[in-house]
Amino acid sequence: MAPSFAICIFLSGLGSPGLRFRAPWGVPVAVAAERSAVPAIGGPSTRAHEARDFHAFLGQLFPQAAARGIARATFEAAIRDLTLDPSVARASVRQSEFARPFSAYFTGAVAPRRITQGRALAVRWRRQLAEITRRYGVPGPILLAAWGMESDFSRATGGKDVIRSLATLAFLRRDRGLFRDELLDGLVILQRGAIARTMMKGSWAGAMGGPQFLPSTYLAHAVSFSGAAAPDIWTNVPDILASIAQFLQTSGWQRGARWGVEVRLPAHFDYATLHADFRDWAAWGFRPADGSDLPKTGAATLFFPAGAKGPAFLLGSNYWVIKTYNNSDAYALSLGCLADRIAGKPGLGTPWPSGVPLWDHAEKAEIQRLLRRLGYYSGTIDGKFGPSSRDAIHAFQRAVGIHPADGVGGADLLAKLRKRAGQ
Repeated sequence: MAPSFAICIFLSGLGSPGLRFRAPWGVPVAVAAERSAVPAIGGPSTRAHEARDFHAFLGQLFPQAAARGIARATFEAAIRDLTLDPSVARASVRQSEFARPFSAYFTGAVAPRRITQGRALAVRWRRQLAEITRRYGVPGPILLAAWGMESDFSRATGGKDVIRSLATLAFLRRDRGLFRDELLDGLVILQRGAIARTMMKGSWAGAMGGPQFLPSTYLAHAVSFSGAAAPDIWTNVPDILASIAQFLQTSGWQRGARWGVEVRLPAHFDYATLHADFRDWAAWGFRPADGSDLPKTGAATLFFPAGAKGPAFLLGSNYWVIKTYNNSDAYALSLGCLADRIAGKPGLGTPWPSGVPLWDHAEKAEIQRLLRRLGYYSGTIDGKFGPSSRDAIHAFQRAVGIHPADGVGGADLLAKLRKRAGQ
């Protein structure tokens, strides 16, 4: 997410640390990095051969399992009756956070029903949330928003056998060690007796429980609120919330700092920079859209998720910590705004604009290549726009006199880049 959860890369629906599945909104980070070109399970003529190979592959893992303290009895009981899960091979590999319009993702994530339920849960678990915030420094609304984004408050945790899912992925992606290691960590959880095998359910990618932790993330970050038992991220709400808090704290959460704030731009802003201190933004005339005050200090990045005609945000240090849970701007911004709404703050002050260009993966990759050729971009050509791509677009806009230089660009951005590059 994203520790692998911390890197929280996406897998298929919502978002989660490491490799997780999010029902309606995203996928874990570690998974996204590993899931490309997952081979499909063969037809009838090859299935018997695949089944033999599958069990031979699993059997060869015992020395690695034993090195992690997994007893042979635990190992054999876990793999004895396993079969390949065809649905894993068919599962979508698209990362919705990068493929959907920002406004559509945001509207679905920060939905009225989710805000209402988050507020009700804030009342129900007020005492526990206050204690968790005291211990870890992460505000209750952030924890509730993460829980809501990850599994819709545990309504969409996935019902698959985590061991079977990870065994299938480990077999299909033998060229990568991620899923094999997650499978072995899942067996460590069983060896420790932290959860019964029948209860160890999760997504097709192996993400588990309310926080959608991969096994490795569970072992590294799951905590018991009471300290009296193994962490239960499946059914115990205080454990779910405390585990999310522990993960965010370990990832660098700064107690008392804002994740970000929607702002109104001053008249005649020249878009000379997208990076400054909060005190500088305030001196230049930036004001929170809700009429409150900007933080007194701290680095802040100006972000236009839908261009200069849409809402504008100043992103603080904790925004980037949220991205360790899921490395998607749509996810992180939605989580922050959902937390604000749960805390009772108003919705967006500026509506989402229409007509925002939606570049596909190939077009984004071409924009990155052209920006690199012109000397504005030195990052990875991956067809995904993050801070480095936006900074490069901003630099290009400034260099050629495009106003506003919002780091997003209009529908003619690609044409202008091609012309500038001599294509």
